[in-house]
This record gives sequence, C-alpha cells and structure tokens, in this order.
Amino acid sequence: MSPLDPATLGLPHREPFIFVDAIIGHAPGKEARARKTFSGDEPMFRGHFPGDPIVPGVILTEALAQTAGIACSGGAAGRALRLSAIKSMKFFGAVRPQQEIELFARAVGGLNGLWQCEVRATVNEATVAEGLIILSEA
Repeated sequence: MSPLDPATLGLPHREPFIFVDAIIGHAPGKEARARKTFSGDEPMFRGHFPGDPIVPGVILTEALAQTAGIACSGGAAGRALRLSAIKSMKFFGAVRPQQEIELFARAVGGLNGLWQCEVRATVNEATVAEGLIILSEA
C-alpha cells in the first residue's frame, strides 16, 4: 500500500504533535501499520538525553495510539478517537533519531465507544515496544 495522508483516515492530530509519517497498511476498523522516523532536530532530544538521544517512551506510546486511532476509525475522517487508558506497555530497546519505526495496531474489541487495541513498535524487525491501549470516541 502506498503512503497515505493520516488526516484522511480520521487522525485529528496536526503538527507538531503528529507522530505518523505514512500509513503502509490499513484494514478499516481492524488494524493499521504505519511508519515514523524522528529527525533528531525535534526539541525533545535536547533534553532526552544530551549526547545520547532516544525517543521518549511516552512519545512512542503516542505514536502507537495514533496508529490505533487510524486502525479503529474505519477510515471515517472526523471520527476523533482519544487515548483513554494504557493497560500495559513494555519497552524492549531504545529508539534513536533517524531509525525508521514501524508501528502496528490491531483492534481486539470495541464496546460503547471504547476500543481496545494491541500495539507494537519495531525497528529493523526487532520489537522495541508493545502493549494494550484503550481509545474512546470524543
């Protein structure tokens, strides 16, 4: 699948808080795969950590939540989903600027405007983070 504009898939975020560069796979209402590469010029890297920058876990989690929002939106622009809970999140390795991150989210259940999603981030096919998050309709 060719890269798509996340805004056309219901992602309400805009710069500077959009952490998805391209959608590389999408089954509306079921799952999504996306990519993100941080340049290293983002302000967060001045303090996290000087001389040894890594992508903060909260930013990686937000990128996964945005990917989950694309997965669960069903392709409906304007249906804004928000991160409501992080049921679990584990980090297995540091992600550095210039590394391409592949983001994956799969809806595993939905009820009364809540969506539960399994999420995973990989770099060079190695899992660097995974977890279970809840999104809610705005």
